[in-house]
Amino acid sequence: MKKGIYGKKLGMTQIFTEEGLVIPVTVVEVEPCVVIRKKTVETDGYNAIQVATGEVKEKHLNKAEKGQFDKLKLAYKKYIRELRLDDIESINVGDELKADIFAAGELVDVQGISKGKGFQGVIKRHGQHIGPKGHGSMYHRRPGSMGPTSSPGRVFPGKKLPGHTGKDTITVQNLEVVRVDMDKNVILIKGSVPGRKNSLVRIKNTARSAK
Repeated sequence: MKKGIYGKKLGMTQIFTEEGLVIPVTVVEVEPCVVIRKKTVETDGYNAIQVATGEVKEKHLNKAEKGQFDKLKLAYKKYIRELRLDDIESINVGDELKADIFAAGELVDVQGISKGKGFQGVIKRHGQHIGPKGHGSMYHRRPGSMGPTSSPGRVFPGKKLPGHTGKDTITVQNLEVVRVDMDKNVILIKGSVPGRKNSLVRIKNTARSAK
């Protein structure tokens, strides 16, 4: 990627254009991402930077994490993440990435972890139809046929069954940056992005242009 940053999803709201059109936007707060390490092709086989962001109390960090920040004489941060960038020559350890690396009108991809739903049945997990609701049906929210009673008497791989739902890594592409407010350290992105409120999301330049 050419550029990217991590931020905290605050929620959704709406803004109005000069023509009076309403635009639904997601508000992402971008606390400064401090560069704590550079990886190069010569040393690690690829170009990347490690960034740290988010406030955290010292008691929530382990010795290894505290030692990394103490060595660089930096304030403790909650998250340590990696950004694979094409060019890292102009970036040094200790630099801060802020929201102004993006501008209004740019297209970005936003990645986050979707809301966890716990253990769910096939109706909610896969969107299957519920069975007949008559008293004699005896079949309402079950997953359907579980295979023949003769050979091969087994369930084939890929059968849609109940299980853990949500908490998956989701990327939404080609979202427009509507506004960047440096006074409040927020980026307003058109539409919705994955994740619950106050969850960490990654914003990067879009991998493909809009059709």
